[in-house]
Amino acid sequence: MSTHAASSVTAHCDELLNAMVPFRERAHLTERWGQRLAAVLGGGGRLLAAGNGGSAAQAQHLTAELVGRYRDDRPPFSAIALHADTSTTTAIANDYGVDEVFARQVRAHGRPGDVLILLSTSGASANLLSAADAGRATGMRVWALTGAAPNPLVADSDEALCVPGASTATVQELHLVAVHMVCAAFDAAVERATA
Repeated sequence: MSTHAASSVTAHCDELLNAMVPFRERAHLTERWGQRLAAVLGGGGRLLAAGNGGSAAQAQHLTAELVGRYRDDRPPFSAIALHADTSTTTAIANDYGVDEVFARQVRAHGRPGDVLILLSTSGASANLLSAADAGRATGMRVWALTGAAPNPLVADSDEALCVPGASTATVQELHLVAVHMVCAAFDAAVERATA
C-alpha cells in the first residue's frame, strides 16, 4: 500500500473516531426510539422512512431489518421505505415536483401515532422538509437522523439525532450504527413484550 493510500485510510478512521465521541453522548436516543417503535408497530402502527442518495439506502436498511429481522427470528412489522416504490416516486416527481415525492406518500400512508423517520446528512433537503411537515400535519411522530445541528430538519422534527461528522461519509457511517442500535433496542423491547 502506498504512503498516500495508508494516510487516507488512517485519516478516514481518525475522522470516524472523532465523530464517534459526540455521537455516543446522544446515542441513548436510539434506545428510546427502538422502544417507542416496538410499542407503535406492536400495536398495529407503521414506520415510514425516507432519505436521498446514501441516506435512502440507510432508510431502506432500517425498514428491511423491521420487516425481515435484525438478529433473531421474530414476527414481521410494518415499515415502508418511501423511495423504494419507483413508479410512485417518479409519478409524483413528474406530476407534483420533487419536493412532494415523500410528502404525498406520507399523507397517503401515514396515520396518527405512526412514526416517520427522515435521514439526511445536510438536514436541508426540501423533499424531506415537506415530508416532515406532512407527517406532523398527519399526527405522526417525526424523527430525524442528520448531520451537524443546527439544520432545518432538526427544527421540523419532534426528535433528532445529529452526527457532527467532518464528511458526508462519516455521517452516513454513523447513521448506519444508529440504525443498528435502534433495531437492537426494538428487538429487545419486542422480546420483553412477548416474554
